[in-house]
Amino acid sequence: MGNHKTIAISRLTGTALRPLAAGALMLGTLAAIPAPAAAESCWMHNGSVMRLQATGDRRWFSYDNPRPQLRRAGVTPGTVLFEGVKRGNWYEGTARVFSRHCPGQPQVYSVAGPVRPDQLQVTVSGTRNINRQCHPTDAVTTDTLIFTYSHQC
Repeated sequence: MGNHKTIAISRLTGTALRPLAAGALMLGTLAAIPAPAAAESCWMHNGSVMRLQATGDRRWFSYDNPRPQLRRAGVTPGTVLFEGVKRGNWYEGTARVFSRHCPGQPQVYSVAGPVRPDQLQVTVSGTRNINRQCHPTDAVTTDTLIFTYSHQC
């Protein structure tokens, strides 16, 4: 009877545990696959130094050194101006407008546009409402945001 149990365990080890061991090896392999690299570079936009962060196709332009007028509107280093995706040589996502009249409450709107062929400039534009004292008016405007590569941060 003792030999029978040994055979059963041996069979279990030989069959049922083999896939488990293979799965453990696969998990070890999956854990070793590196995550997509995040890239950072500094760009100029309207008198401010911006930081572009990229992970896969996701993109974020945040303020690295906002110009003084924006600081009065509550913009600090790390505040996101644009977030979206890059598809080929095209960005699309959302941008924000900051106002000293409503600090901490940026107006968010959709933008899209091309990356210059040399990859050193991104231009996105979109239509948004014109707000007065944090309240929408009936007027609209088209904003164009131009980001020009400056240096590696």
